[in-house]
Amino acid sequence: MRPSSRPEPPMSEKKPAPPRLRHITPEGFRRIAEEHEKIWTVLRPKVVAEVEAAAALGDRSENAEYLYGKKKLRELDRRLRELSERMDSLTVTEPRPHPSGRAYFGAWVAVEDEKGEERSYRLVGPDEFDAGRGLVSVDSPLGRALLGKKQGEVVVVQRPAGPAELTVLEVSWTAPGEAA
Repeated sequence: MRPSSRPEPPMSEKKPAPPRLRHITPEGFRRIAEEHEKIWTVLRPKVVAEVEAAAALGDRSENAEYLYGKKKLRELDRRLRELSERMDSLTVTEPRPHPSGRAYFGAWVAVEDEKGEERSYRLVGPDEFDAGRGLVSVDSPLGRALLGKKQGEVVVVQRPAGPAELTVLEVSWTAPGEAA
């Protein structure tokens, strides 16, 4: 029981939390849209044709090609719905340099760890993170630690292996190796 004099409202009266805005870079949105387009225009029509061909063979109850095709079609349709819902809930945000030189959404941040190893990360939304490509979510521990930092600042990131100290070497708005 809550230590309040007011009773808690029934579940049906509680207001749902407002949806959080989820930001994504134009490049990240384009990747999601391209996957949606590929499934809709290439993969799904191919599977539909395979299912139609298998259905024409007769008894569908024991037709492995037909059953597998229907399963694959359901998976593709589920993925299409998922991608459509994601695209509808995202806000495409064009990254813009901040006059203070600080790292914000869309910035590339070059860091050096305690061992002297250098890495570059781009601060992106949770829908486009890809650690292998250096894209880290602003909601991740590393992303939260780098947000708002500028060249020369030192940050401590809590990792499963223990804390790591990183020095911000550079904040830029173009990918490493790209011309500004």
